[in-house]
Amino acid sequence: MGAAAREAARRVAAGAALLLAAGCADLLPTARSEVRSAWHSYDEARAAIERIEPYRTTVADLRALGLDPVETPNVQILTYSDILLRFPLGGSVPPERLDRGLRECLDSGKACVGYSVAVRETHRDRVGNFWLDALDFRRVTDVTGWSFNALVLVTGGRVVYVIHGGQPAIREQEVNRQPLGPLQGWGEALPAHIR
Repeated sequence: MGAAAREAARRVAAGAALLLAAGCADLLPTARSEVRSAWHSYDEARAAIERIEPYRTTVADLRALGLDPVETPNVQILTYSDILLRFPLGGSVPPERLDRGLRECLDSGKACVGYSVAVRETHRDRVGNFWLDALDFRRVTDVTGWSFNALVLVTGGRVVYVIHGGQPAIREQEVNRQPLGPLQGWGEALPAHIR
């Protein structure tokens, strides 16, 4: 290899090292977890559910709002048994203190059907020092996103009860520290007869 080729190789290596050092944080992995739905935020989901009016909204109206268990992902149909598991009869709350629609649903037996909605979106971004992360000494992951859930009870083709909740803003940080880095789990990697 000639002097010019060695010099060019040295410059390429130096440039690669500079790029690597400058953009190490960009090399950390990211992940995204999304439960598919028509809504792209907690506020969109809440607004859609809040348009449902007990005793006025019909099953056809629910479909128009995007709550069709056949067409809409992540809408679960609840049977009367499923609803009883969530609201057991004879519990600590006397029946007269229950919401009118919930009482009607429980009284109507198998004629009551529930729709359970559960959607979420989370992003997992690894942050911090690239080398500590790559060598498995310390991993820091920022988790952000939102989650939403709702319950809609229908009796006689009409909504009688609706409730919703969730977490509008998920902000968590996971820190995984291994003082021995890549050697931390070496004992588990050995064959059983050596351990």
